[in-house]
Amino acid sequence: MKVAVVLADGCEEVEALTPIDVFRRMNIQADMVGLTHQDVMGAHQIALHCDKVVDDSLLEYDCVIFPGGMGGAHALRDNDQLMELMQKRQANGQWNAAMCAAPIAFARYGLLDGHDYTCFPGIDQETKKVAPTGHFKEDITVVDPKGHIITSRGPATAMAYAFCIADTLGLDTKEIKHQMLYDFLKKNI
Repeated sequence: MKVAVVLADGCEEVEALTPIDVFRRMNIQADMVGLTHQDVMGAHQIALHCDKVVDDSLLEYDCVIFPGGMGGAHALRDNDQLMELMQKRQANGQWNAAMCAAPIAFARYGLLDGHDYTCFPGIDQETKKVAPTGHFKEDITVVDPKGHIITSRGPATAMAYAFCIADTLGLDTKEIKHQMLYDFLKKNI
């Protein structure tokens, strides 16, 4: 089992690092993959160093994960190499995940067509223009098994997103949710 988080300059750092943190705590390979270079500057000026740069090896991951952040999401959206790889992944029935503003990339790639998804409030207006047959939902996380797509809303939902991805991939998250106090948070917020 292995996952990749694809990072571009302007990414939302909490959305990028939360899945990496959760999967690495579970002893699952979680690679930080730079869109065009290994050193990425987040939206809040947090410097991130990636393990590698986007290449055909994205086809080998159990899930490829996109964080939001408008600058990063637009860079992911506009990259034709990444679009081709993500379209191949969906055609192969592999899981892909995007949160916050990043579903705009999935919309351009055609991955949302006919599928359920969520995103940051207001971004749905942009995704509807590009992917009018997609079905926007206001849930914290949305899993569309037919399209092999997992989506989420924004920075505060990053942990729910990471656990949703892990659960969808068939991992047992009960212990890690307890260790990270996620079960306590869900009960008390």
